[in-house]
Parts: sequence; structure tokens; C-alpha cells
Amino acid sequence: MRTDLDLSPLFRSSVGFDRMFDLLQHAMRGGAGENYPPCDIERTGQDSYRVTLAVAGFRPDELSVTAQQNLLVVSGERQNRGEGDEQQREVLYRGIAGRGFERRFELAGHVKVVGASLADGLLSIDLQREVPEAMRPRRIQIGKGGPAQGPRRIEERQAA
Repeated sequence: MRTDLDLSPLFRSSVGFDRMFDLLQHAMRGGAGENYPPCDIERTGQDSYRVTLAVAGFRPDELSVTAQQNLLVVSGERQNRGEGDEQQREVLYRGIAGRGFERRFELAGHVKVVGASLADGLLSIDLQREVPEAMRPRRIQIGKGGPAQGPRRIEERQAA
């Protein structure tokens, strides 16, 4: 049993959380239709990641990897491979899906696509997070001595 949760009351009482609510609604829908081809997402280092998709039967020229702002789109469309090839084979059971697909991945801010490779039916896409120096956390030095100077209080002089 599945019930759909309505988040619209939260939209009215919050500002600046649109992206978070979009991600929640997408997760509740289960990413409808986005389970083909199967994929792995792994962390390969402190700030590096790899997305691996099982794209058996696709050639490199039939695949497309597009990086947009905060979005990675991987698509594949099998091309007609010639009628002679299909006429010589009689397929009794088709278990390897050859349908076209489009898979979308939300990327965090400052994540860049470094490269992609196809080997043994697996498409690997390498990602790197590059946080600008101005946005990296920095340590604040704590001074020694008396209490910190807070806001000064301005007193009015009474006329004598």
C-alpha cells in the first residue's frame, strides 16, 4: 500500500527550500522509470566519485553523457545495426534489454565531470568535487586576554 504525501502546505511556510522539496517529492515517487540501466555510485576518494552504469549491448557512439549545472544526464539509443544481422539470428529469449534510456543524476554544488569510459559493458563516469577556496571551512583564531568587546552601549547625557 502506498500513500502519496502532500508537501504543498510546507511550500507556503518556507522560503529557499524549493530544491530540497523537489528532491523529497522525487524520492517519494521512487524515481519512476529510472531504474534502467542499473547503476552503482561509489566514492573513490575524499572528493572524487564514480557512477557506473551497466549498458550491455550499447556501443560508445550510441551513448551520450551530458553535464549541466547540478545535473548529469546519461542517455542511450540503439541504432539500427542492419537487417542482415537480425535475419541470420533467431532469438529464442531476449533477456538483455536493448531499449533506449535516459538516466538523470542530481549533482551537489561544485561537482564536475572529469571523464567517462566504456569497458566490458560498463560505462564509468568519474566526478570530482571542487569547492572554491572562499567556500571552504576555515578555522577562526581565538584571541587571549580579557572578555571580547561586545556592542557598545550609547548613553544619553542629561542636560544639567
